[in-house]
Amino acid sequence: MKAFLYVLNTLADWEIGYLTAEINSGRFLDKTKTPVNLIKLGNTLEPIKTMGGIAITPDESIDNIELQEGDLLILPGADTWLEESNNKILNLVADVINKNVIIAAICGATMALAQRGLLNDRKHTSNDKEFLKMTCPEYSGENFYLNQPVVVDDNLITATGLAALEFSYEIFKKSNLMKTETLEAWYHLHKTMEAKYFFSLMESLKQNNSHEKLD
Repeated sequence: MKAFLYVLNTLADWEIGYLTAEINSGRFLDKTKTPVNLIKLGNTLEPIKTMGGIAITPDESIDNIELQEGDLLILPGADTWLEESNNKILNLVADVINKNVIIAAICGATMALAQRGLLNDRKHTSNDKEFLKMTCPEYSGENFYLNQPVVVDDNLITATGLAALEFSYEIFKKSNLMKTETLEAWYHLHKTMEAKYFFSLMESLKQNNSHEKLD
């Protein structure tokens, strides 16, 4: 499995913070599996600047990658999604959305998918259904719209811009990057801030390590 993050100007830093930190550090990932690197994709290799003013340099150009079954593609929110410069990534999504590639889109990225007509026959969410209908002429999927923070429909994960934690949880769950007991403790710790989940998280890591030694 390979994990890809599309980076574009005005990228919403907070929407991918959980994902980038955990995938890059690997601290809570399933150590029995091959380590996963997060590959940053860009239209070019020129740096982009996030909404928070952070410069990110892509690792690869979209032109040089081919998504395989089981891969993960993360599409973060941004204010620039409806610009023509994003056509290449949207073409790529259209090519693989019916294959076994995990497509995870949050906030403005869901609007771009809607504009492409890619949400017309799939359960999904976004920031607001009426806004999609008003701004995306190619969108006719209102009957598939669910007013929830995050929606999973097979290999497609969509989320509102206010659900970064839930979005990350569903990505980790779908990709199996964390073991179940670790993921549940991790999620509830961030959601509730209750100390008992920190201890559950640490215990799950001990269990993982003991399993590795037995293997």
